[in-house]
Amino acid sequence: MKDVYILANITKQAFHQHQRLEEKEAVSIELIFLKVDAIRVVHPKIGVRKMYDIIAQGEMGRDKFEELLLHNGYRVHYPKNYTRTTYSVKCYQYKNLIKGIELTGINQLWQSDITYFWSGTRFYYLVFIIDVYSRRIVGYNASISMETKGNLNALEMAFKVRRMKNCKGLIHHSDRGSQYASNAYTKLLESKKCIISMCDSAYENAYAERVNGIIKNEYMANWSCSNLSDIEKWLKRAVDAYNTSRPHNNLLNKLAPISFEKYILSLSAEKRPKVTIYTEGQKQEVNHE
Repeated sequence: MKDVYILANITKQAFHQHQRLEEKEAVSIELIFLKVDAIRVVHPKIGVRKMYDIIAQGEMGRDKFEELLLHNGYRVHYPKNYTRTTYSVKCYQYKNLIKGIELTGINQLWQSDITYFWSGTRFYYLVFIIDVYSRRIVGYNASISMETKGNLNALEMAFKVRRMKNCKGLIHHSDRGSQYASNAYTKLLESKKCIISMCDSAYENAYAERVNGIIKNEYMANWSCSNLSDIEKWLKRAVDAYNTSRPHNNLLNKLAPISFEKYILSLSAEKRPKVTIYTEGQKQEVNHE
């Protein structure tokens, strides 16, 4: 070995030091894979960048972390959505009231949407209601049809989660689907003093539609569901994971929605972030001031 060290122009100590560093790095990488696998149990298709935010900051550079995971098969692939779930009706009395508004806290704007989910031999339909300010899912429901009852169940849950009897000032925004324009749904909103707002175009319900895709593709599509009972069980698990531990790029410190809601309680009103809802064709984003 002495001749090898001479030919390589290194010392014996330098060789063994390099060997120890390689072994340490191998162990570190193995630990990262174990952590990633554990996270994917809870968040089956969470992206590698969000996993970096959770486990690798300070341990490894982001580019190196992403390259490592992508090279080792952790890339996420999403299915395309071909199924129509919105059958619009003419609701001229409900205008779009959210263009350009600025949010300063929770319970100022909720958005809702309905989406399909194929499992086994049939479609199921999922309804979500999110608080746009915190991105928290406050109401949800799974059903075997697109009847209004599923939307009503999600809305009742949202009122219960937020413990709200009088929702004066809260804007409820949706597309112009028949479920949202039904007498039963609009009367429930009006009884709670909610302000009803509806889309003029698809751009104007982007927050809720984004959540649809996350829950379906990052969570539900990776679990075995054979009936409505299974769907309901896994949907609850997905929503809990999303609300409590999935980092959100557009929230302060990339917090999960519930953590963000708790954190802002410690901030003065002046220091809390503001969310601006941009008009059609413009990017929707969070302004941190």
